[in-house]
Amino acid sequence: MVPELPEVEITARLLDGALAGAVVESATAPGINALKTFDPPLSALAGRTVAGVRRRGKNIVADIAPADEEGERLALLIHLMSAGRLQLFDTRAGPRDRTSRLLVALDGGRELRLREFGSKQAAWVKLLRAGELEADEALAKLGPEAWPDPGSPQRLRELLSAPRPLHTVLRDQRTIAGIGRSWADEILWRARLSPYKRGSELDDEEAGRLRDAIVETLADAIAHYEQVISLPIPDKLPMPLQVHRHEGEPCPRCGETLRAVHFEDYTIAYCPACQTGGRVLKDRRLSRLLK
Repeated sequence: MVPELPEVEITARLLDGALAGAVVESATAPGINALKTFDPPLSALAGRTVAGVRRRGKNIVADIAPADEEGERLALLIHLMSAGRLQLFDTRAGPRDRTSRLLVALDGGRELRLREFGSKQAAWVKLLRAGELEADEALAKLGPEAWPDPGSPQRLRELLSAPRPLHTVLRDQRTIAGIGRSWADEILWRARLSPYKRGSELDDEEAGRLRDAIVETLADAIAHYEQVISLPIPDKLPMPLQVHRHEGEPCPRCGETLRAVHFEDYTIAYCPACQTGGRVLKDRRLSRLLK
């Protein structure tokens, strides 16, 4: 399952608590496509201290302190993409671990690993000077954070004002940062809004419901992870989903059968009774969508 804001947030929180003050012994990138920068080189991390780990959108930032008072701060910018996990282990990876894309050896024998599952090698990492971080294209184009505060309902209406379906515009990281396919389903279900309602058609009351749904859904997911996840981050996360991936099951709120619209590589799940006025959206595999 693609890591989105809640999954990246809990990863950053756990790693921040465990890594603050850790000294880097070495760093390598076994994943040939993973490392997207060359200056400074990964070798520049050796001897430096991890100052902290944080989240920006779906990205993880590891802040790296300078080796001395005259040195410059660095930052590891990491995107897990669709199948990556950033995990901390008490032992070093062996040569047969073909999932590893980045290995950061730490004092005490621990190792931070960016691992990726499946055949695609899409997860990436950049080592940047701290002053270059916010200007990097991965962060510079991000919209405001979806959580903890996406702004007032009026501000949300302005952000989502494009004449595009809500499910699409909520996943546009340039519009609002952190939401992907899974949590867009959950948010729109909680807000009782059709995934195909246009952002430009939101009224004040609907924008208020949507704003509350964004904050509450993501906060609930993070609180869930705080209770059930510890280091190392598991390969498969126990996502507290109520509608996404539950096609054919009863809606947890009204009991109506949950439906889904299937695309080539993902689905949109929804409740007809709660979200579309009882209308079933036709499956893209069979015909065009009902509007």
